[in-house]
Amino acid sequence: MTETLASITANGGGATTGRVVSHRSWASLKEAVETIRPAQSRDGSIDFGAEDAPTRADMTGAADRVIAAVEELAPLLPHDEAYHRALVTDLRRWADGGFGVPDFLDSLLAFRPTGTRTDGRQHLVVFPMYTQNGNPDRNLEAVVLRVVWPDWLAELERTRYDNPMFLGITFEDFTGGYDTNSAVLFPETIAVRKAPERFTWGGIFCDREAARFRRVIGAACEVTSLELPEEARGLLDDQERCQQTFVLWDLIHDRTHSHGDLPFDPFMIKQRQPFWMYGLEELRCDLTAFDEAGRLAADGVAQGRDVQYTVLLDRLFRFPVTGERNRNYDGLGGQLLFAYLHQHDALRWRDNRLTIDWDHARAVTVSLREEIETLYRRGIDRPKIVHWLKAYDLVSRYLAPHPGSRWAKGPDALDLTLPPRKLVDDVLPDEFPLSLFYEALAKKLRTVIASTRGITAAAPPATRAA
Repeated sequence: MTETLASITANGGGATTGRVVSHRSWASLKEAVETIRPAQSRDGSIDFGAEDAPTRADMTGAADRVIAAVEELAPLLPHDEAYHRALVTDLRRWADGGFGVPDFLDSLLAFRPTGTRTDGRQHLVVFPMYTQNGNPDRNLEAVVLRVVWPDWLAELERTRYDNPMFLGITFEDFTGGYDTNSAVLFPETIAVRKAPERFTWGGIFCDREAARFRRVIGAACEVTSLELPEEARGLLDDQERCQQTFVLWDLIHDRTHSHGDLPFDPFMIKQRQPFWMYGLEELRCDLTAFDEAGRLAADGVAQGRDVQYTVLLDRLFRFPVTGERNRNYDGLGGQLLFAYLHQHDALRWRDNRLTIDWDHARAVTVSLREEIETLYRRGIDRPKIVHWLKAYDLVSRYLAPHPGSRWAKGPDALDLTLPPRKLVDDVLPDEFPLSLFYEALAKKLRTVIASTRGITAAAPPATRAA
């Protein structure tokens, strides 16, 4: 039965006692947003002169329904009062202006979910935005989420891994842009007239990460006959435990982008660089999380060892065979980790069975992280193109480049009179193709990976693909 407004009350300004998505106004809001989304262009505007375009009256009516629903739901979420007030203003201005390119900067600046991180707290978010690894267009989206901030995580953030902008979150419900592979809510995806001077938050949906991990890794272990240690097998059976693991991994990974000996802005926002640079940076952050998780495990933090298992298994199995082979930097990082472990005898593929020496793998990952960190430290004193070439040398030491690659032939094959950003055009879409092992694994897991689109709930065991 739909809950009434009065029955969903705030508890001391913290978590709400009921689910916002159970209120009738959420259904109305979601329907209105889904009416607007198909009419929008790539930049978020609506072209009423296009063939089969809706009428402006229809879109104004839908926007009015979004506004009415937000105003009805806002009292359930008093911690977001300023944001919802600004949101209504932005929605009205967009509609009154004829639904041109949307500008929701004012409401973005008013949304401050990390001001007080409270475990279980709900937020209703409505923005025109693209969803990373999801919908590339800046469509209007609505999502209700819940904060994951248990006491043990809050203490670790306070004492060891300061990250005031990080927000662990789970889905309550969402519109079409999140019925995809997207597992993040980032402010830089939102349509605004100008970028804010600084962002104050970034959210990662640990429930989606955990659910797809459980489904894909379960299938991969079956396909490769990998026997997991008993303590790791429990991750595949327990969604809540897996979510707690991912929120810790994400906390450490996220802060690592700004820690260490860094050439400059390794996260490379709005920079044009070869995709292996992104791959190395993401892998560096994951291997740092892996190393820190080992320290936490030694200190008695239960989630520490779980993070180590998830980093290795997700990187080895899911990352290389997920997504298109078009400058897939996360896939490249997984390929590199597998090759490094294989070439250092930490894992073996023999008799159609994968085995991992977990203790040796922990030691070997430290060596790979040290190689990447040495590259970064020396990169501080190198020109950009030299840094890129040295990074290419590191990757190609363990992965075979495409035989048609110009970069593989070295600097003499590149036109070094061009600015570095132009040399990125010489990078092949699949500069480091999948190995024989991964080509076969990708075929085996294709159906299982496709089934994780939009996933949020506990993942049932996956069946082996033919």
